[in-house]
Amino acid sequence: MTRRAALYLRVSTARQAEKDLSIPDQRRQLEAYCRNKGWEIVRDFVEPGASATDDKRPAFQEMIEAACSPERPFDLILVHSFSRFFRDAFQLEFYIRRLMKCGVAVVSITQETGDDPMSDLIRRIVALFDEYQSKENAKHTLRAMRENARQGFWNGARPPYGYRTVEAEKRGDKIKKRLEIDPGEAAIVRMIFNLCLKGDGSGPMGVKAIADYLNRKAIAYREGRRFSTGLVHRILTRDTYTGTHHFNRTACKAKEDKPETEWVAFSVPTIINQETLAAVQIWLDGRNPKKTPPRIVNGPTLLTGLAHCSICGGGMTLRTGKNGRYRYYTCSTCARQGKAACPGQSVPMELLDQLVVDQLGQHVLSPERLKPLLEQVMVKVANDGGQHALRIDELRKELRECELGLGRLYQAIEQGIAFLDGQLKERISRLKARKDELIRLTAMAERRKADPARLLVPARLEKFATVMQDRLHNGPLAFRKAYLRLFLARVEVDRPSGLVRLLGPKRALQEGVTNLEAIAGDEVPSFVREWRPLGDSNPCYRRERAVYGVQGRSRKSTNRLETLISPC
Repeated sequence: MTRRAALYLRVSTARQAEKDLSIPDQRRQLEAYCRNKGWEIVRDFVEPGASATDDKRPAFQEMIEAACSPERPFDLILVHSFSRFFRDAFQLEFYIRRLMKCGVAVVSITQETGDDPMSDLIRRIVALFDEYQSKENAKHTLRAMRENARQGFWNGARPPYGYRTVEAEKRGDKIKKRLEIDPGEAAIVRMIFNLCLKGDGSGPMGVKAIADYLNRKAIAYREGRRFSTGLVHRILTRDTYTGTHHFNRTACKAKEDKPETEWVAFSVPTIINQETLAAVQIWLDGRNPKKTPPRIVNGPTLLTGLAHCSICGGGMTLRTGKNGRYRYYTCSTCARQGKAACPGQSVPMELLDQLVVDQLGQHVLSPERLKPLLEQVMVKVANDGGQHALRIDELRKELRECELGLGRLYQAIEQGIAFLDGQLKERISRLKARKDELIRLTAMAERRKADPARLLVPARLEKFATVMQDRLHNGPLAFRKAYLRLFLARVEVDRPSGLVRLLGPKRALQEGVTNLEAIAGDEVPSFVREWRPLGDSNPCYRRERAVYGVQGRSRKSTNRLETLISPC
């Protein structure tokens, strides 16, 4: 009975397939071998540009599925060499044994073996050498690519969005390429960053909103593809745009970042400055669902996350009546657990929103009130000048120690003293996170140490008050929420006594006046509040953080809110 054979032909790269030499030669030799053996070729499977180090190959999987099917359309799989089938000794044996159970043999025409145990041993030795050779080739290829990157050349693959490749020079028959800005794509990149920080007039936009905006405007990605949240997020987090690209940053198979010691940095044209990228990262981090619930930053209610019930301390959330005709802030504890947990209280949303904005604007964000509040902060800053200097020195010392620690770990890995296992990866991640935090804290401390007198200039206070009044009363909802969450830590509603209490830190006022230029330029506040969670987790809250307060009184008989100012 004539044996039926399937041919498997493979080259590692698409470039080899384009040259159209290796696959035709493999086919010619395999067909000649079948003629000599009298075997019938029933199918062929061609893999034009796929690595044999794993089984993620479409034609390969199709062949295995056919071989293991009940019909079993062929008895043999013919390859030029076992390296065409696999360059991983373990996986080679795994698939050979799987095929044997289905009655299909794998035959190499250049490495013929028999069916005895010695032949199995020889095949495994050959497979180990193939795997070793593959890893050696990869090592030397990567070494050459790293050096190419050090010299500032692009190593192939598709350039990041916003760039294109251009021929830089020719060395022998090799054409060296560099990255240059693609004007059309770069304009879209800048638009995306601008939409994230400023929006289209309705306030800063999130990743999904940006993708929707671009698609509605018929602004397409490459090949006419529509923008997705993943594409937008990759653009907003790509540090290449600031002028430095890192080659060899990610392990191809594991899809994880390699240690920084293995990265190769080289300069590329700048599309976005460092400050813009940093501001976007702060904005994205603040919208991270793991840290801030999406309803707080995206919801339609102004005081979500700020308004709390004074009776139980629970948050006050939106409730509607008469098919949405009436809208209230209601104690969420009572709504979820009943009156046994909290008697509950409700306040008309429009009235509470207006009271909070009016009181904050009139009695905190006014030039007359700002100056004495900031003077108290400035006096404390001046009195603590020595402590600030000491704090900066301590932060810088800890930062140096952190950098030295990272350097020692990288050196130990390079010299083979330590191996990059899971525990070491975790330690490196912790040190890197601490380093970033120390850099942020040092910059903040240095800014506070700077001469504070310029903040008390009447013209500056007047401009800050005017801008903030306008933002709070007339700005888009996203802007209003951002500023309220910056200046307020908590809005306590006590309907039984008719009081609404606003709490927030003076330090935020200082930060706001310091960053007046950014605020006046319609940017979302990107500096960070420094208070910790309230309640039992921070028993010093009232002593340290509640440094200004406003109270409003509610008259239950008319369901109106009246204001009453009293010290906190």
